[in-house]
Amino acid sequence: MPFFIIAAVLMIAADQAVKYWALTVLQPQGTIPVIENVFHLTYVENRGAAFSLFAKFDSPWLFVVLATVITIVIIYVLHKGVIQSNLGRWSLVLVAAGALGNAIDRAVRGFVVDLFDFRLIHFPVFNVADIFICLGGLLFVIYVLFQHKDKEPAVTQETEDHE
Repeated sequence: MPFFIIAAVLMIAADQAVKYWALTVLQPQGTIPVIENVFHLTYVENRGAAFSLFAKFDSPWLFVVLATVITIVIIYVLHKGVIQSNLGRWSLVLVAAGALGNAIDRAVRGFVVDLFDFRLIHFPVFNVADIFICLGGLLFVIYVLFQHKDKEPAVTQETEDHE
């Protein structure tokens, strides 16, 4: 468990470092084309959640509380050993790190800093924490579909008597 905590802290630090760069270097420029009209680095202040959805809820604290609750549940599940493989555990660590990375933005700034802008497909602008959340979610689905096994029910004397 301590290894996962260190990994999550490093992920959060990487997310915050990229967002700091976006605030200090990218914000004054607005956008930097990496591949013109395909991929840009664009400074965006996201006040919603999940690619600017729910922007009407202008309370960053709602999302901070939600991220905190999700992280507490993830820590509890990891501590209890419910997740049976490293893939499953890493998926939850990614989700928690991403949720906390964006929660830090909301708590400190009142919005989330986004910067990755795929213009070719008109995809919403996103950040490193969003990548962690999406990748973690995808890996968790793979874990549930292919690796998680329900525990066998214990055979009791009563069950054996009926057979």
